[in-house]
Amino acid sequence: MIRHEPALRGKMLLFLSILGPIVVTQVSYTAMSVIDTMMSGRAGTFDLAGVAVGSSLFMPIMTGMNAILFAVTPIIGQMIGRGEKDGISRPVVQALYLSLLFSIIVLLGGWLSLEPILGLMGLEPEVQHIAKHFLGGLAIGVIPLFGSYVLRYFWEAQGYTRMTMMMMLTAIPLNALLNYGLIFGELGMPRLGGIGSGYATGITYWFIFIVSIWLTFRTEALRVHRLFRRWYKPSWKSWKELLGIGVPMGLSTFFEASIFAVVTLFMGGMFSTNTIAAHQATLSFSSLLFMVPLSISMALTILVSYEAGSGRFQHARLYAKMGVTMAVGLMVTAAAVLYFFRPVIAAMYTGDPEVAVLMVTFLIFALLFQLSDASQAALQGALRGYKDVKIPFIVAFVSYWVIGMPLGYALAAWTDLGPYGFWVGITAGLTFATLGFGIRLRIVQRSPQRVGKSA
Repeated sequence: MIRHEPALRGKMLLFLSILGPIVVTQVSYTAMSVIDTMMSGRAGTFDLAGVAVGSSLFMPIMTGMNAILFAVTPIIGQMIGRGEKDGISRPVVQALYLSLLFSIIVLLGGWLSLEPILGLMGLEPEVQHIAKHFLGGLAIGVIPLFGSYVLRYFWEAQGYTRMTMMMMLTAIPLNALLNYGLIFGELGMPRLGGIGSGYATGITYWFIFIVSIWLTFRTEALRVHRLFRRWYKPSWKSWKELLGIGVPMGLSTFFEASIFAVVTLFMGGMFSTNTIAAHQATLSFSSLLFMVPLSISMALTILVSYEAGSGRFQHARLYAKMGVTMAVGLMVTAAAVLYFFRPVIAAMYTGDPEVAVLMVTFLIFALLFQLSDASQAALQGALRGYKDVKIPFIVAFVSYWVIGMPLGYALAAWTDLGPYGFWVGITAGLTFATLGFGIRLRIVQRSPQRVGKSA
C-alpha cells in the first residue's frame, strides 16, 4: 500500500518495495517477446527475421498505447494523495472504455495497412509471409492486452505492484509452453514455425486479462472500489483528462519506440537478411535490459504523483533524485559487465555464425545506447508524476525525429559505420532528450503550483 515515508531510509525501502515487483513484471512482458524471438531463431533464420520484423512493427503500437493508458497512474496517485479514494473507480472505468476503442482502431489500422507496409520493406517473400501471419496471431490478444494495462495501473497506483508480478510469473511459463508447441509442432499442436509464436503470445494476453479480472474481484482492498459492478456512462470530460495526460506520454513513447521500426524498414532495403536478424535480436536483448530503468520510471510516477498530490513537493523531489541516480548507476554497472558476455548473449539468440558475429558488434553500440536511454526514462517518470507531459512530448519529438533519426540514417548510408550508424544517431537523440528532460524537471520542481496541471 502506498504511504508517506518522512525519513530517507523509509523512502528508499518503500521505493524498492514498489520497484521490485514492477521490474519483474516489465521483464516478464518483454520476456514474452524475447522468448518469441529466441525460439523462432531456433526454427530458422527466416523465422527469426520474420518474427523480429513483426515484433518491431507491433512494439511501437504496444508501448505507445501502454503509455497512453498509463495516465491512470498519476491521476489515481494524486487522487489518493488528496484523500479522494472513493472516486478512484471512475477514471478506471473510463480508461477501460478507451482501451476498447484503441483496440478497435489498432486492429482496423493493421488490417488496412499491414500488407502495404511490409511491401515497402523489400523483404524476402518468406520473411514477409512470417511477419504478416505472426502479427495476425498477435492480433487476437490486442483487446485483452490493452484492458489488462488499465487494471494493472489501477492496482499499481495504489501500491499493489506485487499482484501484477505474481500474475506475470505464471504467464511466462504458459507463453513458453505455447511457443514450444506451436513453433515446433509439439504437444499435439500444429507446427507453425515463427508464426506460432504470435498465436502463443496472443493467447497468453487473454490469460493475463482473465486473471486480472479475477484478482480484482478476489482482492479485498480492490473490491471496495466496486469495479465491474459500478459502471459509469462514457464521459468526454474524463476522457479529455486521460487523453490530455496520456496522449503526450504515448506519443513521446511512440516517437522513441517507432524509431526502431523505421530503422528496420530502412535496413530491409539497405542490408542483408542476416543484418536485419542481428539488429533485431540485439534490439530484443536491449529491450529486456531497458526494463530496469523503465520500471524505475514507473515507480517514480507512482511515488512522485502521490507526494505531489499531497502537497509534499520536497519529498517528491527527493524521490525523483533517488530514481534518476539509481537508473544511471545500474545501467553503467550492467553495461560494464555485459560487455564481456556479448558472445554468450549472441549464442542464445541464433545458431547462425554470421548473425552471431554481427550481433556481437551490435551489442557494443546497444550498451552505450542504454546509458542515455536509462537517464531519459527516469526523468520522464518523475515528470509524469507531476502530470507534466506536453513540453516533454515536444522534447521527445525533436530528440528522436529531428536529431536522432536523420543523423542515424546519414551515418548508416554515407559512412563506414553502415548499420551501426543508426544506433549512433539514436544514442545522440536520446542524449539530447536527457538534457531536455533534466532542464524541464528543474523548472517544474521550482514551480510546485504547476502540479496537477497537465502542462
